[in-house]
Amino acid sequence: MGFWDKDAPGVMELPSGRLVRGRSLRRGPAVAPFPTYGVYLLGSEPPDVPWETRWIKWPDFRLPADRPAALTIFREALDRATSGRVEFACGGGRGRTGTALACLAVLDGVPADQAVSYVRAHFDKHAVETPWQKRYVLNLLTRG
Repeated sequence: MGFWDKDAPGVMELPSGRLVRGRSLRRGPAVAPFPTYGVYLLGSEPPDVPWETRWIKWPDFRLPADRPAALTIFREALDRATSGRVEFACGGGRGRTGTALACLAVLDGVPADQAVSYVRAHFDKHAVETPWQKRYVLNLLTRG
């Protein structure tokens, strides 16, 4: 299957060494190497792709519609990153994607109060765009 190149655009290394990619769907289709598992954070169902996917219903600038289901998918994606190329994507690739990556960082051991800073330092300095997205990351494990 293979893994992401840690220096490729959008790839973030978690503290455990697992690599995940975040990207913007508005910038066009994915390029090779393709993900083996994709998580799409959109208000409406994403288009079909030839790899396994999960959809988290998540309107722009908001939070996941089903937070317990989102947490389950985050945990599954973190597990999948041990054996393949996991990608997270939303329209712009910063707010929802950055928030999801911060949630992965929390699940991978980054203290919740440092996860947004971690993602901004290792993925995109503008990641996690709204105060409620920051609060969601901070309370991920206490409220789901």
